[in-house]
Amino acid sequence: MTTRLHLMAVAVSVLTACGNTPPAPDWQMNAKASAERATQAWLSGDQRVAAAEFARARREVASTGQPALLARVELLRCAGRVAALDLEPCRGFDALAADAAPAEQAYARYLAGRSTAADAALLPEVHRPFAAGSASPDAALAAIADPLSRLVAAGALLQRSQVTPGAITLAVDSASAQGWRRPLLAWLKVQQARAQAGGAADEVARIQRRMDLVAPIKH
Repeated sequence: MTTRLHLMAVAVSVLTACGNTPPAPDWQMNAKASAERATQAWLSGDQRVAAAEFARARREVASTGQPALLARVELLRCAGRVAALDLEPCRGFDALAADAAPAEQAYARYLAGRSTAADAALLPEVHRPFAAGSASPDAALAAIADPLSRLVAAGALLQRSQVTPGAITLAVDSASAQGWRRPLLAWLKVQQARAQAGGAADEVARIQRRMDLVAPIKH
């Protein structure tokens, strides 16, 4: 599993093979590759490619006839959306939630900003402080090495109305460093709205200049 997909450990662990296990079935390798390409396309702002690759990943996993596995693929998609502040309900997962394991259900609540301290033990380690109500969310966010995990955690904080100016700046910097257009624009808009509310006209203009440099999102 790639570093960028570390936050998806619960969601896609079934899609990889390791150690002394037999070679992975074709569906696992195909689904993993398509899911990774879909995530990168979504973050880069290419909706068409993202949709096609996720559909391909779904088809591969659906061939197993196991809705619990398909639920993990839907969580992968929803995590990428939270990173870019596309905060629509995770309907693909919701349709499969009855067959999802407790860890997946806890992760879905986390993505929706509804996790509790009781969910923390079920989450990937980097996300546990946020479910548990970390006293220092900025420090916990900065400690996450993986930029996608960091953006997802920031999105969860925003939904819980716990995001700080420092967390917003860190999210902007994380998306910018990776060249991820979709989350960069989303977090710049949040940053700009804060500046407008504070009457910081020069800051609003500076952020707008940054936004103008980002290429349009492909639908």
